[in-house]
Amino acid sequence: MKRTFLIISLSFSLFQINLLAQSRYDKSLYGGIFYLSDYIASEEFDTYKKNNDNLTQVDHLFRKAIDFYDGDISEALLALTFSFLPFNHIKVKFLFGSQFRIPLPSPPQKIFEKRLDNLPSKLFFDSPQSSFGDKDKLSHFFGNAFLRYNFGFFNLSKFMGIFVENVEEGLFIEGGYSFRDIIANHLGELFAESLKTNKDIQPSDILKIYNLLFIRIKL
Repeated sequence: MKRTFLIISLSFSLFQINLLAQSRYDKSLYGGIFYLSDYIASEEFDTYKKNNDNLTQVDHLFRKAIDFYDGDISEALLALTFSFLPFNHIKVKFLFGSQFRIPLPSPPQKIFEKRLDNLPSKLFFDSPQSSFGDKDKLSHFFGNAFLRYNFGFFNLSKFMGIFVENVEEGLFIEGGYSFRDIIANHLGELFAESLKTNKDIQPSDILKIYNLLFIRIKL
C-alpha cells in the first residue's frame, strides 16, 4: 500500500513539474520572448552553437519560434524581433540635455546578458570581427519581415525602416544611421514576401543574398 502511494505521489509530482514547465510560457508576445530568450541563454543552445555556423543558428531559432506558436508566422516574427534586440532599453534625449530611459520587453537582466552573448553575430561575409559583430541586424531583419508580412499592402515596412533609422539618429542616444541596417531591413521584407508563397524558406536563404548584392555593386 505504501509503495503504491509512493508511486502515485511521485507520478503526480512529475505531472506537476511538467505542467509547470509548460505553463511558464503562454502563447503571448511576452511568453514567446521569454521562451526564446531562455533557450538562447541555455546550455542546450550553447552546445548547438559549437556544432553549427551562425546562419544555421538563425534558421534553428526561427523554427523554434514557429513551433512555439504552432505555425503562426506573424507571432513568431514579432517575438524574434524582440528576442534578438541587443539592448533592453532605449535612452531618449530631450531639450536642455535631459534624458529619459524607456524599458523594452525583455527577460531578467541575467538571462538578457547571456542571451546577448549567445546571439549569432557573423551573418555576412563582412560582419565586424568582434564579439558583437552583426547581432543588431537580426532585429532589423525580423522586425521588417513582421511589418511586411502583415502590412505589406501599403509598404509600411519600408517606411518604418527608413523612419526609425532617421529618428534614431536625431532622437535616441547611441542611435545612428547605418546603410547596412537598411540592407538588413530590405532583406527582411524579401523574406516576408517569400514566406507568403513558400513556408519552407529559411532566413539564411535570404541573408545569403547580401553577399550577392555586394558582388554586384562591386562589378
